[in-house]
Formats: sequence, structure tokens, C-alpha cells
Amino acid sequence: MSENVTITLENIISNVEKVIVGKREATELALCAFLCKGHVLIEDLPGVGKTSLVSAIAKSFDCSFRRIQFTPDVLPTDVTGFSIYNPKSGEFEYKEGAIHAQIVLVDEINRTSPKTQSSLLEVMEESQVTVDGKTFPMPKPFIVFATQNPIEYVGTYPLPEAQLDRFFMRLSLGYPTVEEESNLLNRFNQENPLSTLTSVSSVEELLHLQALVPNVHVEASINQYIVTLVQKTRIHPDVALGCSPRASLALYRASQAWALYSGRSYVTPDDVLKMIVPVLSHRLVLKQEAKFKKRSEADVIEAIVRGTKAPV
Repeated sequence: MSENVTITLENIISNVEKVIVGKREATELALCAFLCKGHVLIEDLPGVGKTSLVSAIAKSFDCSFRRIQFTPDVLPTDVTGFSIYNPKSGEFEYKEGAIHAQIVLVDEINRTSPKTQSSLLEVMEESQVTVDGKTFPMPKPFIVFATQNPIEYVGTYPLPEAQLDRFFMRLSLGYPTVEEESNLLNRFNQENPLSTLTSVSSVEELLHLQALVPNVHVEASINQYIVTLVQKTRIHPDVALGCSPRASLALYRASQAWALYSGRSYVTPDDVLKMIVPVLSHRLVLKQEAKFKKRSEADVIEAIVRGTKAPV
């Protein structure tokens, strides 16, 4: 891969790190999802920097950006837009909803009703909205970043499986270490660095990077390795609902993106293993018995990886 690609991606990561302290891996994974045109779900506790991460990425690319704060009273038309009658022209006119931007942050997605959540299904899958029988495309690139608090929190609505499956990747930031939190306080001593953050890449460069990802070579043995891993999620004794073919495609593309980020023109088994938990974990539905045993989706995936021979 071109050295310019590596330099561009590293510049973006470094720019985001001016705001986000000590979360390089999460930033790298979010960038890889961005390169794959994939939507990202960030699930974590309040106040750990979920919104700031998305805002910093949007500013780094100089993309149009909108934030939708989901609350119980948000309506589907607030998201998708609506038609309104214009008495002067005698026709109905479409008024854009908040979803019309290149990067959309859906904050606290699980605090609104299932009806409003479902308004995102079409736009996340097809990059378009349909209002009163008319279709309106989204700008390119189009990426949805959604944040949610753990489902145990009061006032949350669990996302349905169909909604979760449309997210390319699920990330978690976690609490900072003592040293990282101390650096955070020093960095925010005067003002929020997000307010002065400037772009280091253009929309055209982003579209070029996205076009490079499918050109990363994937050997037939790696292809079969991905399919085998995903199929094993469907027969694992702890799993009630395994991963769909959409998950196979996502893992395939994510592995290509990680190889590109790593400066290679080909995918290795390590690329697949790097991306498998962020890409697959939110698509699994565990049986109640597994939950009683305190098993997590990541535990199941790691067990499947241990039981599957990687290609040489």
C-alpha cells in the first residue's frame, strides 16, 4: 500500500487524540469502520467520551455533521423528515430531517421508543429515506455513529436484533487509567480542545480511502476461515441466534480495512482475529442459561476462535 495512505490515516488518529486521551484502539477501530462505510455503535457508561470521539472524527474529515439527541418524545419524522403543504405552490414539499448529513451522531439511541428507533432501519441499510412514497438519498459518505448506555440503566429500550445487525461494529471506551485521567484534566484546563480542532483530511480523501479497501487481497483460505468462524456462531450451544451473512461480509471488509491501516495489501488471519469481536459480538443472542453462567458474547467468540484452526 502507498506510504501516503499510512501517513494520512496516522494523521487522522493523531488529530482525534488531541481530544480523546488513551483510547487509541477504539479510535483505530472506529476509523476502520469509517473506511468500510459501516455504522458504529458505541456502548458504554455516561461521560467516558463517546460523543467527543465522534465529533473529533467528523471534524478531522471536514464532513457535515449533525447530532440527534434521542429522548422518549422524539418522533420518526424528526429523524427522516416530512412533507408539508405549501399553499403558494399548491404542492407538498419535503422538509429534511436531522438524518441528512455525512456523519450523524445518534446520541443515546436506546432512550427513544422502538418506533423511532425503527426509522433508522432503511437509512442505515440503503443510505436513503422514503417519505410519502418518495425516496431521498443521503450525502456521501454517510455514516451513523450511535451511542447507548448499558441496558440496565433506567429509561432505556433494548435495540431489536434487526437494528443491531445493521451496525457494522460495536465499540466500548471504558474508564481511563489514573495517568490518562490526569492528562485529560491538564488538556481541558483552559478550554475544550474540540472547539479548536481542525480538519486534517478532506471528504475527497476519505472517499479515495474507502475505494481502496475492497482492493486489499483476501486469499481463498482466509475467506473460508471467516465463513467457518461465522457459521460456528450459529451452532454454538450457548447461542440462541447466531450471526447472519451480513456479519460475514462485515468481518471480511473489516479485515481488509485493518490490513490497509496496517500498511499491507493483503489480509492475514491476525487481521480477522483483530476485528472479530467488535464486528460479531453485538450480533449474537445468548441463551438464558449462558447469561446465568455470566458468559459474554466475547467469551463465546473467543471459544470459537480457539476451536478453529487458522490458515497458514
